[in-house]
Amino acid sequence: MHIKIDDSRCQGHGLCRLSAPGLFFAREEDGHAYVEGEAVPADREADAQLAADSCPELAIRVD
Repeated sequence: MHIKIDDSRCQGHGLCRLSAPGLFFAREEDGHAYVEGEAVPADREADAQLAADSCPELAIRVD
């Protein structure tokens, strides 16, 4: 599974970080989400999907 964040959609609500801490982080300059690596560890796939489902802007895609 891989995570992609659409920077043009992210508004920095932070729900992804609450849903999957350690997978999603906030940029200091604008609070928008980023991931340190697109690959999701197998034991965190449910967390990644929860974060994508929780995003009000639909900015997160998991494949």
